[in-house]
Amino acid sequence: MTRNRITGMRFALLFAAGATVTGISSAQDGLTYSRDIAPILQEKCVTCHNPDGIGPMPLLNYAQVQPFAYLIKDRTSNRIMPPWHVDPDIGIQQFKNDASLSDEQIGMISAWVDAGAPQGDPADLPPPVELPSGADWQLAEQLGPPDFIVRSTPYDVIANGQDQWWEPRVEFAGLEEERWLRAAEFKPSYPLGKKVVHHGHAVLIPEGEQRSVALARYGVGKSWEIYPEGTGMLVPPNGTIAWNLHYFPIGAEAPADVVEVGLWFYPEGERPELATVGEAMFRVDGLKGRARGQDIIIPPHGYQVLQGTHVIQQPAVIHSFRPHLHMRGKVMTMEAIYPDGNREVLSQVNKYDHNWQIAYIYEDHVKPLLPTGTVLQFTSVFDNTANNPINPDPEQWVIFGRRGVDEMSHAWVGITYVNEEQFAQAVAERRAQQETLSLE
Repeated sequence: MTRNRITGMRFALLFAAGATVTGISSAQDGLTYSRDIAPILQEKCVTCHNPDGIGPMPLLNYAQVQPFAYLIKDRTSNRIMPPWHVDPDIGIQQFKNDASLSDEQIGMISAWVDAGAPQGDPADLPPPVELPSGADWQLAEQLGPPDFIVRSTPYDVIANGQDQWWEPRVEFAGLEEERWLRAAEFKPSYPLGKKVVHHGHAVLIPEGEQRSVALARYGVGKSWEIYPEGTGMLVPPNGTIAWNLHYFPIGAEAPADVVEVGLWFYPEGERPELATVGEAMFRVDGLKGRARGQDIIIPPHGYQVLQGTHVIQQPAVIHSFRPHLHMRGKVMTMEAIYPDGNREVLSQVNKYDHNWQIAYIYEDHVKPLLPTGTVLQFTSVFDNTANNPINPDPEQWVIFGRRGVDEMSHAWVGITYVNEEQFAQAVAERRAQQETLSLE
């Protein structure tokens, strides 16, 4: 079941059971849609909830918002929407892409609905936001058009059926020399492609080499990546793109679907200070980088906990954390065990939802700095009970597999390995920042 189908079902069930909001009540001195609620929705909701977005309904104006007022209150007060699944009480809390609502914003929405969801004076509305089309490159406004575009071969997505995978090999050619990658965006076709592509990867295998270069990785909630300032990935001039695309039918055919990846490079001849590998996979269900299917066996109406450990062999900076589980996955924790024996929970996702593949991008001043010998320990919790709202069937035994109804467990971690001198410099800069903040 896709994210759209699940979300739509949840909205429909609650809306059918609830009463409608008349919007007649007025609160001249209280909260209104125009003055207080519209700015929140513009900031946190309309990126998805617009006619071209993946949300089940647009929320761009009062006429669109008012019928769903009770539903909006329920979803926001229970922190189901906007989708943001980091545990707010454990680990680092400063993220560049934080989509969550503050307690104050949630309280405002609840109080506004309880007061009858008054519209207020339209003159108080904020200026309308300009939303990019689903057919546009999302990074174009910031970076301009891509310097280079690679495309998959077409695939016919059927209207109904189980998970489907498309893994074509496509020649990568056109660069005259190796270039340093600054940013990449993974763009499913529009409009149906954005609804049927659950996640995917575009990996470059350089000509005559065994290594691979992950140009772009995608999931609903993560479509692009801009590397930190002074950081880039070296891209060879030719080779083969190995595509790995996970499709899920949504009831409508998507014929000849093509996925594109846009690449933005540093200027020719410019070399960034740091070379990154981008997102690297850290397995929880495996050993030495390979999946071990026998690790996952979840009983009906039961739970399972898995742990995986990885020793960091050279200093590293972590930029982002993106858990990957399936429908029974509920929790993933990333913990650092430092060489001196101290332990620190870096991040914990405690309300994981397979319908979203969010990369949690750390603010620069809190990025984990890991010395050589640090152990990264990942802990995953699976819930195969009826308490799991997206569990398709708690009566089933669940084992390892690629389908959404099977399970797997790994984390995609944005990581850059550095040398000892660069690490010492990063630590010194972090300490200076902390001292400055303590004096303010």
